[in-house]
Amino acid sequence: MRIARNLLLIILAVLLLPYLAAPLYRAGHPASALMAWRYLRGAPVLRQWVDLSAMAASLPRSVVASEDAKFCSHRGVDWGALREAIDDAEDGEPSRGGSTITQQVAKNLFLWPGRSVVRKALELPLAMWIDFVLPKHRILEIYLNIAEFGPTGQFGVQTGSLYAFGHGASTLTPREAALMAAILPNPHMRSARVPGAGVRRLAGIYVARAQAAELQRCWAENR
Repeated sequence: MRIARNLLLIILAVLLLPYLAAPLYRAGHPASALMAWRYLRGAPVLRQWVDLSAMAASLPRSVVASEDAKFCSHRGVDWGALREAIDDAEDGEPSRGGSTITQQVAKNLFLWPGRSVVRKALELPLAMWIDFVLPKHRILEIYLNIAEFGPTGQFGVQTGSLYAFGHGASTLTPREAALMAAILPNPHMRSARVPGAGVRRLAGIYVARAQAAELQRCWAENR
């Protein structure tokens, strides 16, 4: 009986830890669980943190336009996009994906990659909690510094930009920013450094969409 109780307490502690840790990420340079796992395995992990204010303005706009158009209005989960993704899966169609940027932050910081019902069940409430305790601009800043942007361990937009274009995220052109957005979420199959036709086509779409993204008002309303 005591063993079962101790085991239950351990499980509860593990489940609650992300909820206790998330408010602490208002500051600092957090690393993702994937980065930690790669590091422990001896795989290359390259990351230079860069604040959102130091990035080219077109970069966050392009990523929001490509990954999560309703980022400023949802509360961590885009339920409409999630229902569409579920309907696609039930109909046997290729999934368009329903994960928001906040969900990806929850997954990258605290969970594990891959498709899993268990992981998704943990991810959804955690994403809503992160949206509650962190302002939108900080969520996006964390995402842009922990997402993978290169095929050989390049994490974060600064390292990804240096790898793809030879200069940092502060001087990205709108086209380069759109190319960075277009390789998400699979920089192992897509390249901003040597973009294929599909990546170039997506980048063209994201350049146009990024011009309509009004993030400054989003920051002001969600501080």
